[in-house]
Amino acid sequence: MADQEPVVTYERIERTAVVTMNRPRYRNAQNSAMTYALDDAFYRACADDEVSVIVLGGAGEHFSAGHDIGSPGRDADVDFERRAGLWWGHTDKAGGESRFAREQEVYLGMCRRWREMPKPVVASVQGACVAGGLMLAWVCDLIVAAEDAFFADPVVRMGIPGVEYFVHPWVLGPRVAKEFLFTGRRMSAQRAYEIGMVNQVVPGERLGDASMELAGEIAAMPRFGLALTKKAVNQAEDLMGRHSGLDSAFGLHHLAHAHNAEVGKDSLSGMDAKSMKRAADDS
Repeated sequence: MADQEPVVTYERIERTAVVTMNRPRYRNAQNSAMTYALDDAFYRACADDEVSVIVLGGAGEHFSAGHDIGSPGRDADVDFERRAGLWWGHTDKAGGESRFAREQEVYLGMCRRWREMPKPVVASVQGACVAGGLMLAWVCDLIVAAEDAFFADPVVRMGIPGVEYFVHPWVLGPRVAKEFLFTGRRMSAQRAYEIGMVNQVVPGERLGDASMELAGEIAAMPRFGLALTKKAVNQAEDLMGRHSGLDSAFGLHHLAHAHNAEVGKDSLSGMDAKSMKRAADDS
């Protein structure tokens, strides 16, 4: 059955836009409908002069368990109006051409688009922040995490070198990035704070308030100054090779998909949402 509630909700509280993923039954797994609804919400917030800061959260117990690879609302075969680039649609294509076109748009392209939002974005993270969920947190400028939050990119279990938005070396540092990927282990909120990936760790009952307090403090700064500061930091990261590194890793990601399809039964090496969760729970 398709989702009955909107997959993303939007609320403005004073000068903060609160954007919330709303598929709690599926741990906020991201289908394409959610991706484009997020894009609508972010565009709305960026276009609203009354909004200075955006807070991104997830309804229910988890921020996001990643890309939707198994719920009844999975819509990988549906073509949406493209916004992140000029690549053609994927639904009438086959093989690697179809997968590359879709992921260039809904994964890599959208994350790059959202990273360039001129307004600061705070991720408010509880529970699982896994794979595609990790990508969403990483496009945000700051992360506030509940004590129960955990982070993981387990797709190496599929023989794939990390998620499509491959910023691990810049966010985690090279050695921690390798440990994170090689083991597939979950990283606690506390360790994420210690390595500088998370800005604050708070008790779960304080997550919403702490995220809004941080957003309110940022909103007191000049809007144009915030936009220029964000751009300055993003440009510095790109001068460190982030943009080119993303392109390179995206190509390796698709080589892995093609290899899996050639030697096995599918491009995900036979893994699905349930088997990925079992493997993570056992790690």
